[in-house]
Amino acid sequence: MKSSLLLAVLTAALAAREVTGHAIFQQLWVDGTDYGSTCNRLPTSNSPVTNVGSRDFVCNAGTRGVSGKCPVKAGGTVTVEMHQQPGDRSCKSEAIGGAHWGPVQIYLSKVSDASTADGSSGGWFKIFSDAWSKKSGGRVGDDDNWGTRDLNACCGRMDVPIPKDLPSGDYLLRAEALALHTAGQSGGAQFYISCYQITVTGGSGGSVSYATVKFPGAYKASDPGIQINIHAAVSNYVAPGPAVVAGGVTKQAGSGCTGCESTCKVGSSPSAVAPGGKPASGGSDGNAPEVGEPSTGGGDSPSAPGACAVAAYGQCGGNGYTGCIQCASGYTCKAVSPPYYSQCAPAS
Repeated sequence: MKSSLLLAVLTAALAAREVTGHAIFQQLWVDGTDYGSTCNRLPTSNSPVTNVGSRDFVCNAGTRGVSGKCPVKAGGTVTVEMHQQPGDRSCKSEAIGGAHWGPVQIYLSKVSDASTADGSSGGWFKIFSDAWSKKSGGRVGDDDNWGTRDLNACCGRMDVPIPKDLPSGDYLLRAEALALHTAGQSGGAQFYISCYQITVTGGSGGSVSYATVKFPGAYKASDPGIQINIHAAVSNYVAPGPAVVAGGVTKQAGSGCTGCESTCKVGSSPSAVAPGGKPASGGSDGNAPEVGEPSTGGGDSPSAPGACAVAAYGQCGGNGYTGCIQCASGYTCKAVSPPYYSQCAPAS
């Protein structure tokens, strides 16, 4: 009886630790300007996708197009930002916890309208990869350098150069972090995925000339970069998916923080709102603002109900949130990840 109770307690503790370690790509910076989450199809939770053949593998579960599109110049740099809890931009916590080591990869897909495209038609090509490098003195894969370890070192931020010859137009930008801590068996790998909506200007004309892949379809659960035991020694690692396209970047894991990864701070860097999007808030020290602290990103005061209306699936509450709390007609503010994040969901 005692052993059964102890096992139940240990299982619950491990499950709680696992959820705490989960994370979401949330914000986007463009050439050092903070666009917050105004062009991100935010997932409804920080849980991973584990089925590489599911429809959720495109942009995560339950996501849909938003009105905002972040403007990006060909040859510029975007910075994706990940944290464990929605709305929490603290540098004091790991971006992704629980020794969730693995590669970080970025894909693009050219679409006619980033706010409505679902990404299922394919056309995905890889422009960035920060995967793995052997760490001197490391005994097992857990000890090595990984893309997600770089995210933790850089306050959840990773700079992604945009190819300078990229054709102008709308794109979905798919950020993917793969956690391999339970990947020793098929289906154990955990994918943390978000899609951002961007509009590229100043690029070449015409259509994308890169070789492309489809999601789902590009990965198999048995791929050696997906099913792997990192708790044993790792002599070589190849991230899943196609090679990075010409003009893209392959970063060496463990090479340190550069650019916006090291210099951008919430509240002290320029902030903007994606066309059609809602303002985002953040504290001046790189953290989410404390309750009662003014938002640096604007938004209506929660003390003035009826003076504003948050669009469908927009943020309407949570720790540190100081924006509008009134939802558009037909929607109500519901806790998604209490007490950190609430969003406007259908009332029925």
